Amino acid sequence: MEIIFTGLGSLRRNEHSLTARTSIWMFPIYGMACFLTPLCRLLKGKNPFIRGSVYTCCIFAGEYVSGSVLKKYRACPWDYSSAKYNIKGVIRLDYAPLWFGAGLLFEKIIR
Repeated sequence: MEIIFTGLGSLRRNEHSLTARTSIWMFPIYGMACFLTPLCRLLKGKNPFIRGSVYTCCIFAGEYVSGSVLKKYRACPWDYSSAKYNIKGVIRLDYAPLWFGAGLLFEKIIR
């Protein structure tokens, strides 16, 4: 998912090669999505807006914690400091709709 996102982001920079980037650190970070499994079961049958909002908050929390720890060791593969709606350079609030959708997608994959 990240490769597709960063690859499509290269279009904004007029890079038609669609070059994408990621970091080895992203494997365990995205792997933490498995911890959403009990939450998915708990939220089963609830309104999609509620489920997506809860997942968004969980993803933001995971992104904040992992980004803050990695930043402490100068190993964070992302830096949102220049984005308008960032929190300490590790979260972009304008990505909330993307994380909302990703959370609902993860839910489908987990089930």
